[in-house]
Amino acid sequence: MAEKKKSPAPKKSVMPAPAEAAPAAVLPDDGSPQRAAFDAAIKLFHARNLKEAREFFLRATKGPERDVAQRAQLHAAMCDRRLEQAAPVLRTAEEHYNYGVALFNTRDVRGAREHLETALRLAPDADHIYYALGVAQALMGDVADAHESVRRAIELEPRNRIIARHDADLAPLAGQPPFDALLYPEKKAW
Repeated sequence: MAEKKKSPAPKKSVMPAPAEAAPAAVLPDDGSPQRAAFDAAIKLFHARNLKEAREFFLRATKGPERDVAQRAQLHAAMCDRRLEQAAPVLRTAEEHYNYGVALFNTRDVRGAREHLETALRLAPDADHIYYALGVAQALMGDVADAHESVRRAIELEPRNRIIARHDADLAPLAGQPPFDALLYPEKKAW
């Protein structure tokens, strides 16, 4: 049997063809200002801080990377659409309360607090508004105002004390002397 000689493998080009180039999303962050602006904008966008996010997206549209610029333009347009949505017309205390609770559920605590304060000005003896405002204040770290609002809610409707004892949003305040005294007044008698 005759031995066959192997022919050498054809040489490949050292430069990859454009179709073989790695996608830009896979490339590591090179610390470019364009990418840094886009990354900061994404964080703000997810935190629903749309005005600031839009500014960072607009900065990211200017730069050498076209794919980053295109994505930044798309996100800036999304920010514009969301910012242009008409705010609801709220007239009554209950409308402000319900809208505040809806904002609270999306974790826009600052917006919720503003609407709850407006609701309270319209209905100064509404225990459920005091309670919701107290929770919003507690989540914002305003312990003194939270204590006062929850205290007033309990004063207006004593059943709010039981609700507050089991409210997960008030749990970080548990164990603090003013809240313990408010939620468990019977402990003084022990």
